[in-house]
Amino acid sequence: MALSRRNVLGGVLAGGLLFGFDPVRRSWLGEAAAGFGGNHVPRLDGTLRADSAAITEASDDFGHIVHRTPIAVLEPGSVEDIAKMVRYARQNKLKIAMRGQGHATYGQAQVQGGIVIQSSALAAIGQIKRDRVTVDAGVQWADLLRATYAQGLTPPVLTDYLELSVGGTLSLGGIGGAASHHGAQVDNVIELEVVTGRGDIETCSRERNPGLFEAALAGLGQCGIITKATVKLVPAKTNVTVYNLYYTDLTTYVADQRKILADGRFDYLEGSLVSNATGGWDYTIEAASFYSPPGSAASIPTDLSDDQTRRTQLDESYLDFAFRIEPLVGLLKTIGLWATPHPWYAAFVPASKVVDYIGDLVSGLTIADTGGGPVLFYPFKRSLLHAPLLRVPDEDFFTFNLLRFPGDPTVVPGQLAQNRMFYDDLVDVGGHQYPLGSIPLTPEDWKKHYGRAYPIFAAAKAWFDPDDVLTPGQGIFPQRRC
Repeated sequence: MALSRRNVLGGVLAGGLLFGFDPVRRSWLGEAAAGFGGNHVPRLDGTLRADSAAITEASDDFGHIVHRTPIAVLEPGSVEDIAKMVRYARQNKLKIAMRGQGHATYGQAQVQGGIVIQSSALAAIGQIKRDRVTVDAGVQWADLLRATYAQGLTPPVLTDYLELSVGGTLSLGGIGGAASHHGAQVDNVIELEVVTGRGDIETCSRERNPGLFEAALAGLGQCGIITKATVKLVPAKTNVTVYNLYYTDLTTYVADQRKILADGRFDYLEGSLVSNATGGWDYTIEAASFYSPPGSAASIPTDLSDDQTRRTQLDESYLDFAFRIEPLVGLLKTIGLWATPHPWYAAFVPASKVVDYIGDLVSGLTIADTGGGPVLFYPFKRSLLHAPLLRVPDEDFFTFNLLRFPGDPTVVPGQLAQNRMFYDDLVDVGGHQYPLGSIPLTPEDWKKHYGRAYPIFAAAKAWFDPDDVLTPGQGIFPQRRC
């Protein structure tokens, strides 16, 4: 049952209309009870749902570990719908959060007894200009890339998995192999439209309302809900040559990764751990060069120490490279591993400490600990990352992403405890988590995570979300009653 401007009321509940919410009984009111003190649902362009299918979907995420049950799900027909529901949440002492593609792993976009907004209902791509495009927050990067590439353009930085929403990754940070040249996705945003926790629709950029701009980018939905983003575009190449370099020694691998990063000849730089026949781990550098004929790909530096007998080269189109993990995702869905728990761990480790930290971590790590999932491990230039709420070390650093796919749910509690142990050791060496993972954290942990940025972040939270309405699932700030 879709609702539009011609509807008198604002929502549907198990086939009936939602007339209002009773803040005392914490429940929806039907027509018969609507006159007894309830707060009427505002008129909406979209749909406010409280049926079991919508509630069940919003109570879960890709992690399949945390389950929090909302009382309603908004499928907005406009940005104004989001603003109305934020104001309605404030009025009725409800929490609210935006859900993109549901790819969180630890309940970050879930709301117990509150309202979840489905950003996928807003997915328009605006006019594509030579250096930028404005898109709704619910647009998937996959769809944006297809649209821009048709005009010879591409976003500078793409995540490995492209079926994520623009608003979702910009709220987190957004990293990928091209960050070695362009910084994170949040470093390539020109302007945002944001609905604050006050229910105001505001436009912000580095020049206009910069406080909100910095609080929204990598702000984990704490100060505002990103509803539109103007992101940079760059000319897209047609061809990609991918080199894979193989190592058995961690120290040598790290040294060569840092050498390639500093050299800067490759457009994309990642790497990973791969299990070996002895039950231990080897290391692979994945370096890619983008070009269009008659140009040619960059060559491998001659002073690297990889096992050249195992070195491989692959030539493919830019789009094939960008969508390279689609077949793997399809396989994981087919065999059921996409629907199992995913207690992921993601970290940023200072380059000066990475050999000791990763050496200790992988010494006790088995293939059973990963469920066969990927283990990503590659470097970044600190100087290219500027968003203050994307917390990273004060020097060049490596990301370490343990993307677990355990088929057995009974191992999840132990893996969560292991994630917490890894995190405590990470903090000791001056590292930071990348908040896409599953780590049990307290508000005090978050305060340490943000460090010197915490007072500014807390002040922004108090100003833009004074009633503490937005995104409680992150657990960053001590919860106040709305």
